[in-house]
Amino acid sequence: MSTSTDVTNKTISRNRLLTIAGIGWTFDAMDVGILSFVIAALANEWHLSANEMGWIGSINSIGMVFGAFIFGILADKIGRKNVFILTLVLFSVASGFSALTTTLGAFLIFRFIVGAGLGGELPVASTLVSESVEAKERGRIVVLLESFWAVGWLIAALISYFVIPEYGWRLALILTAVPALYAIYLRLKLPDSPQFSAKRNRTQSVWENIKEVWSQKYAKSTIMLWVLWFVVVFSYYGMFLWLPSVMVMKGFDMIHSFGYVLIMTLAQLPGYFLAAWLIERAGRKFVLVVFLLGTALSALIFGNAETTAVLIASGMFLSFFNLGAWGALYAYTPEQYPTIIRATGAGMAAAAGRIGGVLGPLLVGWMVTADYEIGNVFTVFCFSIVIGVLAVIFLGKETKQLELE
Repeated sequence: MSTSTDVTNKTISRNRLLTIAGIGWTFDAMDVGILSFVIAALANEWHLSANEMGWIGSINSIGMVFGAFIFGILADKIGRKNVFILTLVLFSVASGFSALTTTLGAFLIFRFIVGAGLGGELPVASTLVSESVEAKERGRIVVLLESFWAVGWLIAALISYFVIPEYGWRLALILTAVPALYAIYLRLKLPDSPQFSAKRNRTQSVWENIKEVWSQKYAKSTIMLWVLWFVVVFSYYGMFLWLPSVMVMKGFDMIHSFGYVLIMTLAQLPGYFLAAWLIERAGRKFVLVVFLLGTALSALIFGNAETTAVLIASGMFLSFFNLGAWGALYAYTPEQYPTIIRATGAGMAAAAGRIGGVLGPLLVGWMVTADYEIGNVFTVFCFSIVIGVLAVIFLGKETKQLELE
């Protein structure tokens, strides 16, 4: 009887943690998703060039580089919960203030701060959840956590479709400031990682943590993660932040473009759910390889699509495979390191990836300005993803259902 009760209590605790962390993840996705639509709206209102549009996407990722690195290290010092709450407040407040700006320069400053909060929160949240559930279901739960990203993107697409054309981009951004209030609730309800709590008195210096991430024991995993994170973030932010704008470039008006992107966004959820189902059966490497190759092929078809049907279908597959791969990536990353350096290692890998997030939107802006066809742009992303696949195959280790160190 007591065993059954213990199992029930663990399930309730796991589901509660997943829901609480997932709502925070939803708010993150809302902000990033809204930005892709805001860029298209700002281009009209502020008469932005393609390069300036690229900088809006990239400044977010520059902030993420700093946020992932600094807050990942901080989470190994003061705890996952504290950093999760701090970063949530940082990005939501800055997002609200960005709605009040009237110049591109001021907008970019606030988007940098937003990026720092987002960059810090995402790897820390996945680390927290990874350390709080049993090995047999750890991968599935982290992918399900990532699935809240699709919910946030869907809400962002709905807000953008109904709010931006009628009421403007400022109101859309103000709505993303709401998560700051949620942080108060988190302070009371969110438990910290039991593994971090157990080793709280055995922390190392920041420099010792960084050195250990690159020690002989973990160097191969670190190289693999940095390459994988770079190409995944490079391609994701290059493709998805430009998605509404690309639709406009292909001849659709803003309302139709937002509507089609909304349809594509719906395909993210089944992508996550299939990845969550496969990850404890087929393993992390299998899911990453299959979903990344699916992303690469979909990107190639999307970039060269000449009919509306092919454009929407390939866009849906792009969302399906790319976001499923993201879920596997967040499950896989914390499993490469022991508790004492886990958030540092995950944060550093995410920071390396965010450099790709800086370059991706800028590359699109430069190639569009230089009159390259959209098909050529997406071909670049296709080949970059294949490099990530090779890194997983040759450098990655399978971590399915392994107990965390």
